[in-house]
Amino acid sequence: MELFGSSGTRGVVGEEFTPERVRRVAAAAAAVWDADRIAVGRDTRLSGAPFADVAAGTLAAAGADVDRLGVLPTPGVAYYCATEDVPALVLTASHNPPEYNGIKLLGTDGTELSVDAYERVERAVVDADPPLAHWDGVGTTRRIDGVGDDYRADLLTGVDREAVAAADLTVAVDPGHGAGCTISPAFFGELGCTVRTVNADPDGHFPGRDPEPVAENLTALRRLVRSTDADVGIAHDGDADRAIFVDERGEMIDGDTSLAALAAAELGDGDVVVAAVNVSQRLVDAVAAADADLDLTPIGSTYIVTRVRERRRAGDRVPVAGEGNGGVFFPEHRLTRDGAYVGAKFLELLADADRPASEVVAPYTDYHFVRENLAYDDGDERARLLDAAEAYAVAADADLDTTDGYRLDYGDAWLLVRPSGTEPKVRIYAEARDPERARTLARNLRDHLESAR
Repeated sequence: MELFGSSGTRGVVGEEFTPERVRRVAAAAAAVWDADRIAVGRDTRLSGAPFADVAAGTLAAAGADVDRLGVLPTPGVAYYCATEDVPALVLTASHNPPEYNGIKLLGTDGTELSVDAYERVERAVVDADPPLAHWDGVGTTRRIDGVGDDYRADLLTGVDREAVAAADLTVAVDPGHGAGCTISPAFFGELGCTVRTVNADPDGHFPGRDPEPVAENLTALRRLVRSTDADVGIAHDGDADRAIFVDERGEMIDGDTSLAALAAAELGDGDVVVAAVNVSQRLVDAVAAADADLDLTPIGSTYIVTRVRERRRAGDRVPVAGEGNGGVFFPEHRLTRDGAYVGAKFLELLADADRPASEVVAPYTDYHFVRENLAYDDGDERARLLDAAEAYAVAADADLDTTDGYRLDYGDAWLLVRPSGTEPKVRIYAEARDPERARTLARNLRDHLESAR
């Protein structure tokens, strides 16, 4: 998909992402859905309110009544979709920097659109403008209040609240000035935790940190954990569909590590885990230990959602799915990534184990992961980089997987190179037990691609 990539459509506001793009996507979605009601939500980005106005106006002009949800985590919008049986358009660029915005589309079951559904919308965007409603068929718009409270109440039904409360945990929460500010601090308090916060005021400037919950952006959270003797720190991205953790020492827990620990707690013999092709060996080991099956997809939530649906239709149990970026699905609760829910499930792990976070994840920390990004300026440069990546992969003495980009399995390590689905970058991933081995693999490939510029 050219427009929607791996998880919606995104771009720099005023450059790739414009009111015209919002209008065209909203009109196309309205035509494909042909729904009487459509919800619109957004994260805290500065451009979110005016772009939500554009989207709502377009949807109403196409004949749909529009429910305006305001600032709400994407999984909160998903809850509203499933409860009200309406599709939704969400203005969010997720983890991207403040200058970005984007659109995710959710179906009436609260899940992000499948690959096929996104492709239908994309074709409608490319085609001539869909017809608008007759003057007396234009829809109405209304503001819907209280969805956040209802969503939090629904989250509580899927968590062992008594066990978490009995553990008497102190939780440091960093919503990163995003939509999670409206939900997560209160939710973890309702679970019986003592809550400490940083970057918890909604602010589209993202003054405390950039939206992506990676190590370089979580210095304040790590400091808060140490200064308050918190049991764990929890960080979200801009629309709060991810959760990344900090242990009781103030040390980052890699997303692949927490995913493996969460999966190990849920898996049984014959179960299936759906994960992206950049899957860590940590998850591979956890799946093997449980005599479960691992099914790999291209990177991106829409591909994972599509495969989970396929496996469940085939009669398989899929208790966990996701990626090592903190975007984890618990499909038996709801087939959407939910940072607050993932955080609560990690608190359940701590409560059940009655051990510090560092010890709970210790069995899954034997690998070292490296990720590097190469930005490109235009399509020609992108093509040169990908041609060089293909040549490198074909010549390598390793097993090659082309599910998404080029993944090279060396036996003791693996390497992946692929174009980003959300930014003008080529991404390089490497993992090995030996840190220097992982760094060398990534560096050698990066040098090869740089020489192709």
